[in-house]
Amino acid sequence: MNKASVTSLDVAKRAGVSQSAVSRVFTPGASASAATVEKVREAARELGYRPNPIARAMITGKSRIIGLVLAYLDNQFYPIALQRLSTVLQERGYHVLVFMVQNTSDSVDEIVQDLLDYRVDGIVAASVAFRGELVDRCADSGIPVVLFNRGQDGGGVSTVTSANVAGGARVAEFLVGAGHERIAHIAGWQGSSTGRDRKRGFIDGLAQLERSAVAVVDGMYDQEVASAATLELFNNGPRPDAIFVGNDHMAFAVMDALRGKLGLSVPDDVSVVGYDDVPLASWDAYDLTTVRQPVNQMVDATVETLLAEIDSHDRPEQKIEIHGPLIVRGSARVPEGWPQ
Repeated sequence: MNKASVTSLDVAKRAGVSQSAVSRVFTPGASASAATVEKVREAARELGYRPNPIARAMITGKSRIIGLVLAYLDNQFYPIALQRLSTVLQERGYHVLVFMVQNTSDSVDEIVQDLLDYRVDGIVAASVAFRGELVDRCADSGIPVVLFNRGQDGGGVSTVTSANVAGGARVAEFLVGAGHERIAHIAGWQGSSTGRDRKRGFIDGLAQLERSAVAVVDGMYDQEVASAATLELFNNGPRPDAIFVGNDHMAFAVMDALRGKLGLSVPDDVSVVGYDDVPLASWDAYDLTTVRQPVNQMVDATVETLLAEIDSHDRPEQKIEIHGPLIVRGSARVPEGWPQ
């Protein structure tokens, strides 16, 4: 028998079960006895049968495919999140299609159309903004969207982030408590909610302590931009004695510039605090004090929210913020009596 032409009916005949039993065996979450599963899978192996997800989608209206849209993978946080998202979704019986985009309207528009063509059941956009009309287009097609590590003004889409405002305020408290007088901020890209919220929390946190930043620069979540901003800060105007950097990816470049190009000691001359707590932050070369984004909790909340919206299209959108701790290491002076 030509394996390409093998159908579920052929498998049912070989296994001595009904065609609906074959369907249940290959449908994640469906009920089938252990004996039936064994017989059906053995028959499928003998015949070379594999279920056709596209055909199933046409029949059931469910593809069991989730579209995952990312803007970049340079930041170590995103490969970790991608791996976790893929693993958790696969454990729940879904396949994952990954699309890389530039964070521009035209690029995102094209990818959304591709996702609609693939008949995905839902979309996770990681650090990618969806304009209102794209959200509406997905909603009209019955495809829920959850934004991961990105907030969005207005309604219509669920979001899962860390508590960025609170995290920024915590860093302000930490640096002022350590006695720093000239504190600068190399912020994350101000076109993103994460960059804006961390900056707002930090600036407001300083203000509550009757302090202000000596400089605030948009580092664009880019290592080269952050490195150049560091040199500019120290070559012009009063030199900062502490820098809060909008994510670890930039913080590593800041530390390299301080030590390699300016000959300064971290933290003796300058304290540096980042945001994310990616694995590289704990390496001896950086030993970075940073706010941890609880990636596993964020991913689990994203998956639960998306699957709930797939099951119930009239479910109201969720705005989920998950608090993460400040992880104190050796890149910054520690306030006396700081909580462990």
